[in-house]
Amino acid sequence: MFISSRRLRRCQFLQILATCFVLSLMLMFTQDDNNVVNHIKSYSYRYLINSYNFVNDSLSISRDKSDGTRNYKYLLNNKDKCQNEDVLLLLFVKTSPENVLRRNAIRNTWGNENYIRSRYGATIKIVFALGVDKDPVKSNLFQRDLDKENIKYKDLVQQDFLDTFHNLTLKLLLQFEWVNSYCSDAKFIMSADDDIFIHTPNLVSYLKSMDLIGVQDFWIGRVHRGSPPMRNKNSKYYVSHEMYPWSSYPDYTAGAAYVVSRDVAAKVYEASQTLNTSLYIDDVFMGLCANKMGVVPQYHVFFSGEGKAPYHPCIYNKMMTSHGHLDDIYYLWNQATDPKVKALSSSFWGDLYCKFVNVMLLCRIRYVDTYPCSAAWS
Repeated sequence: MFISSRRLRRCQFLQILATCFVLSLMLMFTQDDNNVVNHIKSYSYRYLINSYNFVNDSLSISRDKSDGTRNYKYLLNNKDKCQNEDVLLLLFVKTSPENVLRRNAIRNTWGNENYIRSRYGATIKIVFALGVDKDPVKSNLFQRDLDKENIKYKDLVQQDFLDTFHNLTLKLLLQFEWVNSYCSDAKFIMSADDDIFIHTPNLVSYLKSMDLIGVQDFWIGRVHRGSPPMRNKNSKYYVSHEMYPWSSYPDYTAGAAYVVSRDVAAKVYEASQTLNTSLYIDDVFMGLCANKMGVVPQYHVFFSGEGKAPYHPCIYNKMMTSHGHLDDIYYLWNQATDPKVKALSSSFWGDLYCKFVNVMLLCRIRYVDTYPCSAAWS
């Protein structure tokens, strides 16, 4: 019987595909903690099964059965921060009691409310979210300084949980609880770390355009798709099988910086009231909340990963966020907001030049976790 070469190749392809499918299913149900195996299991789960209905079952709690994380009291609050204001963007910055220099740098640069209002005709509000230091002696000293700082700037929101890595989910709950209670009319809400640089003028211009079209279910940032739980006990991101037994997280944005519309903020707050908060990785918990409400994150190419964005005017032109900035934040702010940046790419030849430069900076063989190569063409 004659079999054509095309048909033979098709049969071989189907055999390979079927083999990969079976191997993927087998790997999904193994307990191997190898990092490579975990990623294969994760992607297999996401693309072969792609069901996260377990959120509604295994991780849900009833509203009248608190898991003990919703009873923290406010030590500092600024309830009137958004009162009688048409707020385009509420910026929630996750900080720690000792990081006063970071907070001051942010207030003087990308978090300068008066600058954005006068130069760009938009109202932004900045709020710093924090807990208390785990050392009782240091905590008392810091608290006196924080009280003075809050009297001066009126932008601190603090609850009496310990400000530690394993309590980041509590800080996320604080943010969405505060938004729901005191600033629910803000059109967009951003959560960011205090070592992030945000190009507020670019972000404000972008959000204005989104507001004009009445965007809803809006959630942008650096999206992680099909990420596996970290099973290495030596990692600070370690999550046990008991805490999270599945092979893959729902899609989520990196907690360093992301933006949601107010309808998403309301949905996330609602979901957070009925989810077990023992999972201490806050960006993953945000993904679980959003997934429960049917909200999907959107990848924005100019939200940075773990690395710093390259220092260049052609990058600044469309920059949204860049990660890992402490000592250079004033320098970057002055460089990125220089009027010459916009002028550089305003002409045909300038735009062509910037595309070439961005390809050189972003499209590298050795991967750098800032902006993807596709950003060069955006």
